[in-house]
Amino acid sequence: MTTDRMPREKHAVLAEKFIANEQRTDWHDQTLWMVRQKRDRAAHGLPEWEQLREWASAIKAHTLSQLEQYLLEFEERAIANGIRVHWAADAAEHNRIVHGIISQHSATHIVKSKSMLTEECHLNEYLLQQGITVVDTDLGERIVQLRKESPSHIVLPAIHLKKEEVSHTFHEHLQTKKGNYDPQYLTAAAREHLREKFIDAEVAITGVNFAVAETGGFVVCTNEGNADMGVHAAPVHIACMGFEKIIPKAQHLSVFLRLLARSATGQPITTYSSYYSRPRTGQVMHLVIVDNGRSRQLGRSDFRNSLKCIRCAACFNTCPVYRRSGGHSYHTAVAGPIGSILNPNTDLKVHADLPFASTLCGSCSNVCPVKIDIHEQLWKWRQVVAAEGYVSGGKKMGMKGMALLFAHPVLYRIAGGMGRWVMHKLPGLLHRRYNPWYKQREMPAPPAKSFRNWYLQQKKTP
Repeated sequence: MTTDRMPREKHAVLAEKFIANEQRTDWHDQTLWMVRQKRDRAAHGLPEWEQLREWASAIKAHTLSQLEQYLLEFEERAIANGIRVHWAADAAEHNRIVHGIISQHSATHIVKSKSMLTEECHLNEYLLQQGITVVDTDLGERIVQLRKESPSHIVLPAIHLKKEEVSHTFHEHLQTKKGNYDPQYLTAAAREHLREKFIDAEVAITGVNFAVAETGGFVVCTNEGNADMGVHAAPVHIACMGFEKIIPKAQHLSVFLRLLARSATGQPITTYSSYYSRPRTGQVMHLVIVDNGRSRQLGRSDFRNSLKCIRCAACFNTCPVYRRSGGHSYHTAVAGPIGSILNPNTDLKVHADLPFASTLCGSCSNVCPVKIDIHEQLWKWRQVVAAEGYVSGGKKMGMKGMALLFAHPVLYRIAGGMGRWVMHKLPGLLHRRYNPWYKQREMPAPPAKSFRNWYLQQKKTP
């Protein structure tokens, strides 16, 4: 799906803008690596970690192979529980359904907890066009909403911002004290502001982390309790989920809940893991199940495993490209490595650049709690992008030249020697204008000799 909100610049251009602020780039990189380290400590503290990953991957693979059966079972149980179930083929239909429910109840005060599906469908913008304002109640989401920005991370939506910027935003919109950068003070101000929204709420919108076919219930995980605050206060609850969130049995929740928070933030478990199975007395509960390209991805044997994703963002936190280019450079709701294999499925032309925003180092696959082969899918998407003609002529020529060079050792050695000579004698040719690799990097000192020459010399030395 494409929208007017999507920027026309590609990842490389948007990344260059982010990297221009070197201090922010370094801070962003270090902060996310710290989260990755917390994940590692949490994983290493659990002897059965790899077994949990194996189980989670197998459960998801089984579910995807029997998806129709489990979705129909879930729908039947949910309806029996008193939940009103809706099906949406795409983002536009999802938005119309949600708008219809809001209109049916003549609601004007809507609160929403974090939901990457509604971000994917651009629900807030759609409702705003209908004259309806939705208040995001996750702290990070509320910060970026006030700034009229999109989230840059699926777990840490405002990770690209510093406390000083949050303070300026709150001073402008919440009338906090100018220049007070204390996180506790700012959080308290946000809490007071959002409590009023919860009390007035007529409709609460949530996402869904896991939906259980066996029971017809679903789980919403938050660290702030904002989903619970909205749902327990509002007379109407609308839950929105992509159909891949389904799992067969309630007992499987223990596997995923032990993996989710540890992978996302290094916590043993999310602070609030709330299970909803039926509306409370006097409440109406709706559930919107969305396809929006997922069935197409399900039919692609090379990319089906991407639907196992539980949106923990572990791949974001470890990815050297994401950490240094920022989430907004991916021009999509779900950024990072997982977004780079999900989004080409929805619009290959618009997102053709994303599979190339990777070093193919494999770190994303190593940390994925459900063992998605992310780096392999990135490589496969590159083949699809090239086959569909969305690779520039210059890149094609360059890759063909490299293939020729690597296939002929003599040519490779000659080119290496010429390259070292140019770096020594004509460094001006390495200017940023002619060498994109050099734009945000310091060029290394050219070696006096190649590794091969050094190795041959060492062999001759007695």
